[in-house]
Amino acid sequence: MSETGDSPVQSSLPAAGARFGAAVLTGAHHALPVSAAEAAAEKAAAEGTAAVGVAAGAAAPASRSSPALARILRGPSGLGTAGLYPTRREEPTPAPPPAEAAPGNPIPGLYHHPVAEPDPVRVEEVSRRIKAWALDEVDLYPEDWEDQFDGFSVGRYMVACHPDAPTVDHLMIATRLMVAENALDDCYCEDHGGSPIGLGGRLLLAHTALDPLHTTKEYEPQWAASLHADAPRRAYRSAMEYFVREASPSQTDRYRHDMARLHLGYLAEAAWAQTDHVPEVWEYLAMRQFNNFRPCPTITDTVGGYELPADLHAQPAVQRVIALAGNATTLVNDLYSYTKELAAPGRHLNLPVVIADREDLPVREAYLKAVEVHNDLMHDFEAEAAVLVADCPIPGMARFLRGVAAWVDGNHYWHQTNTYRYSLPDFW
Repeated sequence: MSETGDSPVQSSLPAAGARFGAAVLTGAHHALPVSAAEAAAEKAAAEGTAAVGVAAGAAAPASRSSPALARILRGPSGLGTAGLYPTRREEPTPAPPPAEAAPGNPIPGLYHHPVAEPDPVRVEEVSRRIKAWALDEVDLYPEDWEDQFDGFSVGRYMVACHPDAPTVDHLMIATRLMVAENALDDCYCEDHGGSPIGLGGRLLLAHTALDPLHTTKEYEPQWAASLHADAPRRAYRSAMEYFVREASPSQTDRYRHDMARLHLGYLAEAAWAQTDHVPEVWEYLAMRQFNNFRPCPTITDTVGGYELPADLHAQPAVQRVIALAGNATTLVNDLYSYTKELAAPGRHLNLPVVIADREDLPVREAYLKAVEVHNDLMHDFEAEAAVLVADCPIPGMARFLRGVAAWVDGNHYWHQTNTYRYSLPDFW
């Protein structure tokens, strides 16, 4: 399997004092034996075998000068870069270019780490399996949506985001969940019949496919039948069944919690749509912390075939790092989907639109400021992840945070290269 580049986390853990308490760390250490595969991964990372990444937009010239563009085109700097990539020097050596350049262009000045092309054999197999699941197991979409399903390129997406998945079966755990989440978003919220009106009731019933209803024998059959009533519920039910087979009870409950967060974010956005309300920028960012990619990177240990213990995952510092990663990846979506949403009917809220409205900026300046917001979140994510790894010297912690960081990098790769869905505005 092809490597997707290094993830921004130290893997050779320093002998730092853990701030979380000896009891928690000792218990976690005994609960999480290091497998041979994990030990090999730790050793390889410690020896600096991962590729060195650079922000591709750092040296892009500005064809139209502006203070915002000048700031972001100076490139990445600060603790986020230095603290988390011990193999990087002050003047990093660019990684050799891939044999074939990835399609699409990265957003100039957007802080990210290029990754290698995902393993084509795995991409092809995941793509084949997910389409068979969508058509044969859950009857996910009508025939005239096939081009859109293929154009989503979910196989390439998930292989890029989970480089440490031991098997294709593990990759399929994440892939089914990703497709199910997007089916619900499209059919309940967006352009395939979605509406803010009545969304809460639809989301609640769909959520019972993830978090099952415990009711009386009289009413249980009606609930069970409802899980087959529409494509989102069929997809949620099936994807969750596969997930539960591989995940521990704590990993399963973690995912349910993160999906409840996601659904809460959908409801906030729907409420604003019904009242034609444009939130303040900070309010929008609060909504986006919930209407967010978070459920995807938070299951990186399940997809990797191991578990970060629940008491460690619940630590505030871990939760903050996961939240920062989710927020940054979600703003990547705002930025790459900007022109797509402008062309769609109605007004779609995204960070550039909200900044332009609330801070009275031209659309170009608002977009460039949104790039800066993303970059700030990325630097915070990397810096705080480095501190966390140093303060919690548990091999599983380093592996988990590497997995989250790989998801962040793979998510950007997919947005950049998915030219079927996305194109950039003419702002440079």
